[in-house]
Parts: sequence; C-alpha cells; structure tokens
Amino acid sequence: MIDLRVNYMGLKLKNPIVIASSPLGEKIETIRLLEENGAAAIVLPSLFEEQAMQNELSYSLLYEKDGYRKYLDYYFEVVRNKLTPDKYINFIKEAKSKVNIPIIGSLNGISVGGWINNAIAMEEAGADALELNIYFLPTDPTMDGRTIEAHYLELVNKITSSVAIPVAVKIHPFLSSIPNMSRELVNVGASALVFFNRFYQPDISLEKMKIQPMIKLSTSEELLLRIRWTAILFSKIETDIAITGGVHTAEDILKSIMAGAKVAMIASALLERGVDYLQSLLVEVEKWLGNHKYLSLQEINGIMSHKTSSQAALLERANYLKVLDSYH
Repeated sequence: MIDLRVNYMGLKLKNPIVIASSPLGEKIETIRLLEENGAAAIVLPSLFEEQAMQNELSYSLLYEKDGYRKYLDYYFEVVRNKLTPDKYINFIKEAKSKVNIPIIGSLNGISVGGWINNAIAMEEAGADALELNIYFLPTDPTMDGRTIEAHYLELVNKITSSVAIPVAVKIHPFLSSIPNMSRELVNVGASALVFFNRFYQPDISLEKMKIQPMIKLSTSEELLLRIRWTAILFSKIETDIAITGGVHTAEDILKSIMAGAKVAMIASALLERGVDYLQSLLVEVEKWLGNHKYLSLQEINGIMSHKTSSQAALLERANYLKVLDSYH
C-alpha cells in the first residue's frame, strides 16, 4: 500500500489533494461529495472585505489616500449576493459538523482591521487554518514596491499574531523579489505560502464600450511557473509550499510534489470534469509511485528542486539559454 499522507501546516492530510478556493466550496453537499471522493482538505471561497462593508463603510479599506470610494456602489453591486460575514461564519460551523476533512477559511482583503476581526471569527467558528489572499493592484505611480510589500507584511504579521491556527499566504508572481518576500512573510508568521494567485485580466467590449469581466479556467500550462518557483525556494525558506493553478492531472500533482510542494490545490479540473475525477487522480498517483518503486509520497518530495544546487541563479540562467536553443 502506497502511503500518500502529507503534513501541511501541521494538518495531517490523507493525501496531497486540497480543493482550492472556488465555487466548489459554496455548498455543504458538494463538500461532502468532495470528501467522499478523496479530497484531503478544502479552502472555502474567499470572504471579501467588501462583504463586511455592505452596512458599514470602512474608510481604511485601501492603501491609496482616497481609495476607490467613488466606486463603492460598484463594489456593493458585486458582493450583494455573497455571504455576509455572519453567514460565512455559520457556514464554517456547519461544514465542521458535517465533514471530517480540514476546513480552511479564506480571507480576501487589504485593511488590517477587516482582516483581524474576520480571522478571529473564523478561528472561533472552528476553521482548521486560514488562507490569506492578498489582492491589491497598485495604480498610483507614486507608490513604490517597498510601500506595497510593507503593507503585505503588516497584514500578515497582525493576522498571525491574532490567531492560533496556522495561516497560509497566497501571493502573486509579480513581486520584485519572490525569494526575499517569501522569507519575510515566513518571518512574520506565515505557516505556508501558496503559489500563485491568478490576476484575472478584464477585456474591452467594443460594441458596448464597457469593461468586460473575463474569467477562464486554468490549464496545465500554468503549472510551469508555479513548479519553477517552488523548486527554487524548496529548502531555502522554512515553511510549507502549496501549488494552486494549473493542477489538472496526476502528472501535475506528482510534478508539484517533486518540485517541493506539500500539497497540490485543484479546482478548475473538477469544475470541468466533476468531483468523481478526484478518485482517478489518486489512483494514477498511487500507480505511478508503485511503478517507480516508491513506497510513499514523501520519498519524492523536493527531489526535482534546487536543494542540491549551490549556484541556483547560474542554473536558472543556463536553463534559460537551453530553452531558447531548443527551438528549431
């Protein structure tokens, strides 16, 4: 019997497949089906800070001096049909009473006050861990990267100091130095880093002359960026790494673990193929390990990372040149 167990942020999981924050976590019935089909844990859909503003305006919401206050009506229109914080907390309580897999609450916000209050409430509701999704797109040319990163670190520090449960931080790949920022996030208390947030790009409708929201499900091609940075940082930062975005096949899961991730988060593939696809993924992962004479998943964790390279930057440069030279 192949041992697929992993330890993620201190959570003992039966396998490395975690359901990413997505519509899959909106109904208790679906979460129960996910558990029955092999999901090891689930990250709930994010509670957006704007959801808490529907009845009370928070003027400390954004970093920019005037923020986007004139666009608050647009915010309210978007979040009107989402769960209020009270209903979100009750949803966590119900999920904990009806499933046995870990429930990870998800917070998407940018002000210190909004994050702390909701984080504490999620912990009290029974969430096993939290995932912080920091989504802030700077538009002010006078705001430098150091200022933005300082805000990120302040948020994480305040959250991790306010709750006892583990906290994962979901970051984006557009930081000036991913290794340095990753280290700093760990220093202020992050129990795990999740690579990477997807910044969705809006389109323009030529006929309607409006900004057109667009969302596309991920593909396996998106995995490459994530396994690259996981491989670079494995053993260089003292925290767990999770990969999200681009995990669609058993091969994708195995590559994620080989690069150094503890878990592979999946959503798009299940939205496309149904929750029972989880069973075939687990069968294929176990089959590959058995065919290659591995007794446990832990044996391959990080074996394709940079941990054995003393000159990682030179290796990356060489690989870059090799890739360019490979096209004929």
